[in-house]
Amino acid sequence: MSQTVDRALSILPLLAEGPADLGQVADRLGVHKSTALRLLRTLHEHGLVYRQSDQRYRLGARLFALAQQAVENLDVREIAHPHLVRLNEECGHTVHLAVHEENEVLYIDKVDSRYPVRMYSRIGKPVAITVAAVAKLLLADLPEPERRAVAERLDYPLYTARSTPNAAAFLKELATVREQGWATDLGGHEESINCVAAPIRGADGRVVAAMSVSAPNVVVTADELLTLLPLVRRTADAVTREYSGNTPAKDAV
Repeated sequence: MSQTVDRALSILPLLAEGPADLGQVADRLGVHKSTALRLLRTLHEHGLVYRQSDQRYRLGARLFALAQQAVENLDVREIAHPHLVRLNEECGHTVHLAVHEENEVLYIDKVDSRYPVRMYSRIGKPVAITVAAVAKLLLADLPEPERRAVAERLDYPLYTARSTPNAAAFLKELATVREQGWATDLGGHEESINCVAAPIRGADGRVVAAMSVSAPNVVVTADELLTLLPLVRRTADAVTREYSGNTPAKDAV
């Protein structure tokens, strides 16, 4: 039974390359045409493949509908939360999760620091979009025309001497963030608060959320906080694997 399922599932990536006829499917699977036909008929009955008028097979509409439904039902906060808690337990600092929605970047989850000095960020509250590390990651992933349009319509309040001053500087920073795959806010919003952040990606590789670790200077220096970047990135990658469904085979049960 497991071999039959494996063969049937192997047909789907083949058809993702384009329509294929019965002989091509049989050759790819290394089976007789009659076996390939039985598998194709079963997949066709479930709407996962479709037989064209030229007798070639392609992926069926039901497969795309299931994929869309799965994406719509994914809750990045629910998936990420246990990872945020573990990261907080490991480093002790405040951990945030943020998303880009309707021209704002919002915190959708937070795990507070174990230290007595707390941050005043709140779940559901917009971040300071021109300086926050999570915002830089989310906006850096936008297509270039959209990225430029967003940058040019934003205001650039000078929270501190390190705040991003204008659209040109913001676009330059977003280009750097896009290339390196992580972001920082080192005193850009509050002089005494530093932050490092990493992206969470969906199955298509696009950034769907960003997570960060933040801490005041009285607890750790900016340089000390930057040493946590590899840990933050590993945590974000773990959330990405779970959210996108691209879990390595060695982790599979």
